[in-house]
Amino acid sequence: MDADPPTGPVALVTGATRGIGREVCRQLAARGYTVLLTGRAPDAVRRAAAELRGAPGAGRDVRPLRMDVTDDAGVAAAAAEVAERFGRLDVLVNNAAIGYDTGQRAVTADLARVREVAETNLYGPWRTAIAFAPLLRASDHPRLVNVSSEAGSLTNMGGGTPAYTASKAALNALTRMLAAELRADGVLVNAVCPGWVATDMGGPGGRPVAEGAAGVVRAATLPDDGPTGGFFRDGCPLPW
Repeated sequence: MDADPPTGPVALVTGATRGIGREVCRQLAARGYTVLLTGRAPDAVRRAAAELRGAPGAGRDVRPLRMDVTDDAGVAAAAAEVAERFGRLDVLVNNAAIGYDTGQRAVTADLARVREVAETNLYGPWRTAIAFAPLLRASDHPRLVNVSSEAGSLTNMGGGTPAYTASKAALNALTRMLAAELRADGVLVNAVCPGWVATDMGGPGGRPVAEGAAGVVRAATLPDDGPTGGFFRDGCPLPW
């Protein structure tokens, strides 16, 4: 990661080499944030950061940081590096996710696959939040955004995609707990559903990536009197 001092508030986005995560990085950089673009593959992380730095209107302070959210040691090392470089983190966007398992049903699910999905979609954001909570507390205006899905809404839940759906429902529960526990530190914690977006995971036919990412960026840039412990899409509350 570059050693230069930050040019603006410091934001870290997980799973950001493509899709919604990459677009969130672009939009935050355009707002003047110093953006730490993370992902598992070092080459992909460096390439994505370099491409965003050269994109028109994207802002230039996008920095690569390798981090695999399923790796305890790797997440801890990334947090230590951010602490050394900046001493704080202003925005954490937990975006990394896998496993939209359309071919599965809960009654016949491959539980090994369910565990694999939960490792990224639930335990990934959880270990990342634990590692970076001290740095969020050091910020004057800290924000934590969990990129979730309406598939995790208990109100409207049906059958199918059991690994993905259960992991997102659990992520929503984690959001509520983190919001309650970090409220006294001024950390606004919210879950955001970007909607059906035309990404590699979402497939063709979804809304443009920029529209889905905008709701995530909205939650990442809330004013100090903004909501916490909520579940939103496009700034509008969703039922739990």
